[in-house]
Amino acid sequence: MKQRNSLYLFGITLVATLGGLLFGYDTAVISGAEKSIQAYLINGLGLNSWIHGATVSSALLGCIIGGSISGWIASGIGRKKALFIAALLFFLTALGSGNPEFLFFTKGHASIGVLLMFNFYRILGGIGVGLASAVCPMYISEIAPADIRGKLVSINQFAIVFGILVVYFINWGIAKGQSLEWINSTGWRWMFISGSVPAGIFAILLFFVPETPRYLALRGREAEALNVLKKINGPEHAREILKEIELTVEKSSGKLFDYGRTIIIIGILLAVFQQFVGINVAMYYAPRIFESMGAAKDASMLQSVVMGIVNSIFTVIAILTVDKWGRKPLLYMGSVGMAIGMFAIGILAFFKIIGILTLVFIIIYTASFTMSWGPVCWVLISEIFPNKIRGKAVAIAVAAMWAANFLVSSTYPAMMEISSGGTYCVYGIMSLLSFIFVWKMIPETKNKTLEEIETLWKKR
Repeated sequence: MKQRNSLYLFGITLVATLGGLLFGYDTAVISGAEKSIQAYLINGLGLNSWIHGATVSSALLGCIIGGSISGWIASGIGRKKALFIAALLFFLTALGSGNPEFLFFTKGHASIGVLLMFNFYRILGGIGVGLASAVCPMYISEIAPADIRGKLVSINQFAIVFGILVVYFINWGIAKGQSLEWINSTGWRWMFISGSVPAGIFAILLFFVPETPRYLALRGREAEALNVLKKINGPEHAREILKEIELTVEKSSGKLFDYGRTIIIIGILLAVFQQFVGINVAMYYAPRIFESMGAAKDASMLQSVVMGIVNSIFTVIAILTVDKWGRKPLLYMGSVGMAIGMFAIGILAFFKIIGILTLVFIIIYTASFTMSWGPVCWVLISEIFPNKIRGKAVAIAVAAMWAANFLVSSTYPAMMEISSGGTYCVYGIMSLLSFIFVWKMIPETKNKTLEEIETLWKKR
């Protein structure tokens, strides 16, 4: 252990987490632009709130596709090349979403065609997000030593939260001091286009990181796998790890249900609960929520920035504790905190009490999520599946997560028209159910190697 090259390990982890940063950036950029999109493409064409909800959430269709094919791509061409494809998609969606009229339509003239092209580019970016959301934590978990794997995978969640925070700042900076007319005609475009910068940096840096040793071993490239393990863990410990990996490769045919259906069901439910608690409603519609509390346009975006800072702080808490306290204790605390936050917001909404108290409970809710279900769900999804089926199983779990995300985000505007208080209470109920799920079905994986975790499923 003393021979571990921490600087090298941290460096390649940071490059991989740029995918997480772009995941957060691309999914949250819509929060600053959605009212302009509504004014330009929804109200301007006389469309209803269902079309508005579907347009705001259209990237999630791409996320479902990207998540679904992530296993096939990551297993077929490798984790590293899968991340490179995601980087290219991030770059294309940034430019296309900011100028959906490109080539075919007149800029500034709304039409169904422009609406369709906007959704096309958002779906394209969603495919990139779906790929990155599955492959980034998978990549990190496959290069990380067991004793710090939770911490390193959680850094990816910090990158997601940081990406959200960065785009909140950028959206606020673009909108600050500008007229609503300028924001609705030009400002929202720059919000999307700004994402091309981190996407380009991510694509370039990927040329300098290795493929994961577990993927290389699965492909019979043991010498290359050993070389990567030596750089990370030192020569002596690298050989021990490679032996463990080779044993798991030999014991399984690689069929999805080699280890039973329970593990696949647990992976799917982990992903679904992460979304059914309603986190992306808070993220996508944050400025609108704050405006409904009486905040001005600039102030609502600034409050979103404050929320992003709180999220970053509590994600750091998860990074520092996930390998010490374990995965389950953090999930328990998060479920309770989210339930308290959502039920309180629901009760305040029923009594039409709007003000600083609502902001406090939104922060309690999001802070509880970002110190628990945000990072820990990705840690577990990246580590609970055996080596031979990890690519396929992660793809199924991630596709389920994005499908749940789309369902929650696209139904939110219509649910709010029926009952705002009832909507938030539904998310509170889901938070309580997530607690029961963790208690009954999730194993503790703290400080276990990926190969040791594999043996847990053989005992069930």
